[in-house]
Amino acid sequence: MAEITASLVKELRERTGAGMMECKKALVEANGDIELAIDNMRKSGQAKAAKKAGRVAAEGVILTAIDGKFGLVLELNCETDFVAKDAGFKAFGEEVLAAALAGRVSDVEVLKAQFEEQRTALVAKIGENINIRRVSVIEGDVLGSYLHGARIGVMVAATGADDELVKHIAMHVAASKPEYVKPEDVPADVVSHEHQIQLDIAMQSGKPREIAEKMVEGRMRKFTGEISLTGQHFVMDPSKTVGQLLKEHNADVTGFIRFEVGEGIEKAEVDFAAEVAAMSKSS
Repeated sequence: MAEITASLVKELRERTGAGMMECKKALVEANGDIELAIDNMRKSGQAKAAKKAGRVAAEGVILTAIDGKFGLVLELNCETDFVAKDAGFKAFGEEVLAAALAGRVSDVEVLKAQFEEQRTALVAKIGENINIRRVSVIEGDVLGSYLHGARIGVMVAATGADDELVKHIAMHVAASKPEYVKPEDVPADVVSHEHQIQLDIAMQSGKPREIAEKMVEGRMRKFTGEISLTGQHFVMDPSKTVGQLLKEHNADVTGFIRFEVGEGIEKAEVDFAAEVAAMSKSS
């Protein structure tokens, strides 16, 4: 049995771009023959998939699932919206979703490890980087979800509400992007930061500090209301807030999840003219 040294693993990683564990496994199976290991990895699609791993996967789908009082939201990414509509890509997403639901999995790294082999094979087949990006779980007496074109997914947990009300609240969350459930849920550091900004603005207008403080009180109520679900005006009836709507139904929202495809991912700007020029030079 050939010795699998760290330097050998490093060389294989550099030549294929694959992960350390994949490289070590390939070398063990090839009895330390790096060329054979590379050939085997190419055949299995691992080397090809690894080369695509650095490409930005900012498209994809949001998937939701509910089992009784347990629900989850999952984001699966790819590089283009064309692949996001691919049957194989969607089937893979449904399989990951089902496994996450059955196992009550809240750690995305667990899902990534469980499906790495299938993901790698799918990357090799489709030709795009694919990533199980994130998963979030929620529990509640009543759960409701809403998907907007598979690009925005919302799950709401409530008490005292019927299915229709919870779905309408989920639709509101999709449209209005609240950050917190209630104004009192806004963290103290967020409130303090905004308070200081508003106070500085009021003081710059030449108002005495005590007057400025009074002005800021009203602004802060508006600020915490606007970023909180219950403080926002209900999208289906702006004459009332979501909090007032819930009160009318003797209901309450205990939590929500809102995922939007690609949010927070840096998307590379594509210069098509430069790309075409580069292609013509290489041909």
